[in-house]
Amino acid sequence: MASTVVVIDASARRATIRTIPGMILSDVLQEACNKLGADASRYGLKHKTKNLDLSNPIRLSGLSAGAKLELVQLSRSPSVVSVALQLPESEARGSLGGRLIEKYPSSTTLWLILRNFESMAPQRNYTARAKTKTGTGDAGSGRLYHEAPVINIMGRELSSFTDLQKTLAQLGFNAGSVLLRLGFRISDTPLEEAMEQIQRYFKSVSGDEKVGSHATSMTTNESVPDTAEPVLPEEAEETQTPPEPRSPADEEQRSTATPSMQQETEIPADTDPVPSTITGPGQRPISVFKPPESSTPQAAQQAFNERDYEPTVAHAKLHQARLQGSGRNKTLLSDKELAERENAKAQRVADIKESVIRIRFPDQSAVNASFTNLDTARSLYDLARGMMAAQNEPFLLNFRSAKGPRTIPPNGTEKLISDLGMSGSTLVNFLWGDEASLEARAKPVMKEALLAQAKELEVPNIAESDVPEPVPKDPATEKRKEGGKGGSKGGVPKWFKGLGKK
Repeated sequence: MASTVVVIDASARRATIRTIPGMILSDVLQEACNKLGADASRYGLKHKTKNLDLSNPIRLSGLSAGAKLELVQLSRSPSVVSVALQLPESEARGSLGGRLIEKYPSSTTLWLILRNFESMAPQRNYTARAKTKTGTGDAGSGRLYHEAPVINIMGRELSSFTDLQKTLAQLGFNAGSVLLRLGFRISDTPLEEAMEQIQRYFKSVSGDEKVGSHATSMTTNESVPDTAEPVLPEEAEETQTPPEPRSPADEEQRSTATPSMQQETEIPADTDPVPSTITGPGQRPISVFKPPESSTPQAAQQAFNERDYEPTVAHAKLHQARLQGSGRNKTLLSDKELAERENAKAQRVADIKESVIRIRFPDQSAVNASFTNLDTARSLYDLARGMMAAQNEPFLLNFRSAKGPRTIPPNGTEKLISDLGMSGSTLVNFLWGDEASLEARAKPVMKEALLAQAKELEVPNIAESDVPEPVPKDPATEKRKEGGKGGSKGGVPKWFKGLGKK
């Protein structure tokens, strides 16, 4: 019978979760964090004064229908969990009771646990097994198919590769011990394709991490012929000790850059605007950059400090000062002052002789080019059209100006710097026109000759600077200081005493 529980976070926001008796509390936490926009790996559930065991189902948790649960933050340092891996009979030789026991941080994934147990003995193979299918006709004879690992935890089966990327904490095991029952199931995916998918997944998570534990010699099932043994991809460097816990932000920072980082109008000043230029259309020097390989947005890969989002006393004082300043009456500028301000602004624009513009195409490739204060909107369109493979297709260019998004006129005579305001480094987006063909949209925008000379776009790592937080002043001390400046020490002022004389 379905029921509901209410999860309340620290800011009194509520998330109502529909549950069934067999639903695991870790799934309740995950669904609540998705609704509240929180990271489930950093939080737990608490009912009244009792921290709930997230590995238990609803029927064993003692919760009544409509129970109110608190979302509490866990310790940032992962706890130690004792993991016992129950091996199947075919793999239980040489192990006491058919079990392997080891301690791991709660932030370790099930896949890494299997890989670590593999590394303890060279004959073990739990993640890269293969087996030939029988009884499927001539098409499948002699071909190796991936025999995927299947883990059973308290009656809960985890078989897909995505499920095996869950950590012990995500499954509700933050302390104590847990028993993992290992099994194998032959899949419909050929071994080489399965290894490529695994390798592609870890490359998307970390650009320099490789996958596979049996690179040049893989032990398959006894029914596999020796002549059909394939060569697998290179394996990653792994130690016999479990990996140290790392926060998701630290792992995501290692990925390559993606265009989500480039949504800002201004290009980072640390990058060289036109590095290793090549000659583009109209003999204009340009720099061509490849599209990113990772599908993870760069904004999600950058490490951040949570203290940056916590308001301090200095922030409150600054906000109060701005409110007071905006509430004061201000004298309007005279015509002379307005004219002087406009002349100063025009002079600053006139002093800009050159500007760097980056054109970003729909396939996320990009081109940097320098433009002078004499170049017009038509010059920018001519450059973009000269780099296109399908030059007859309609397209538009737009950018974000100080007043919001703005489309650049295709045949306009407006100057890029003085009229359109493209001073400094500006990002311009390439958009296909409504009449553009589907064939042109599906192919790369730039010519193959330019793409062959493209290079990776490197985003510099900005070093974190520790700015000391200003210490708030004591109001009592300030009051004593103000009382001792230029005033009497106390009592009746002298000018008041003179009023009583006759």
